Amino acid sequence: MIRSSFLYVLSITVLAACGTDRVQYTSELKQEMADSKIKRITDVDLNETIDDIGGRASKAIQQDLTAALEKTTDPAERAKLCQLQSLPRAKAIAAQYAVDIRLVGADDIQNKSLSQKEREILEAYLYNAKQKLAPISNIQKVNDTLFVYNVALPADSPVCEACFGKQDVPFAVWRLAFTKREVVRRMNESKKK
Repeated sequence: MIRSSFLYVLSITVLAACGTDRVQYTSELKQEMADSKIKRITDVDLNETIDDIGGRASKAIQQDLTAALEKTTDPAERAKLCQLQSLPRAKAIAAQYAVDIRLVGADDIQNKSLSQKEREILEAYLYNAKQKLAPISNIQKVNDTLFVYNVALPADSPVCEACFGKQDVPFAVWRLAFTKREVVRRMNESKKK
């Protein structure tokens, strides 16, 4: 009798101890399992998702940045805004989509921290700006796990002068860097809805 009571108490203790950890990690475990499932995703699927997210994100951040720049003439505050540090929406988008968002200019053509492909794209955007061609978006696969969405701002955008000063050719480009894993996650989330 004592032995069966002891085993009963021991089994309840073990089950209770296991139960709390299991509940605590359920959503993380589900995400990990979903990420490890084999999926057939084409480059077209990836590009469509990146183009959709990149287009919406760059447009929203540009609107916020333009509005914020119009509210101040303080050079220090404007420089901070151009680094996207004071834009809550930019931070929220970066966190939501796990994307690195930057505003780059003509000087970044020589920036060695950017890949050779990215610098060539910037050079092409600058050439198009000089020729007064309409800006279009571009998606570049930098390596197996990194994709970069770029879109040049229109020459009449106040962001060009506010963030990069007086230039012969007004020039600024949005750079959004996506990791493949996070893009695939967003694709899965949109299919669930």
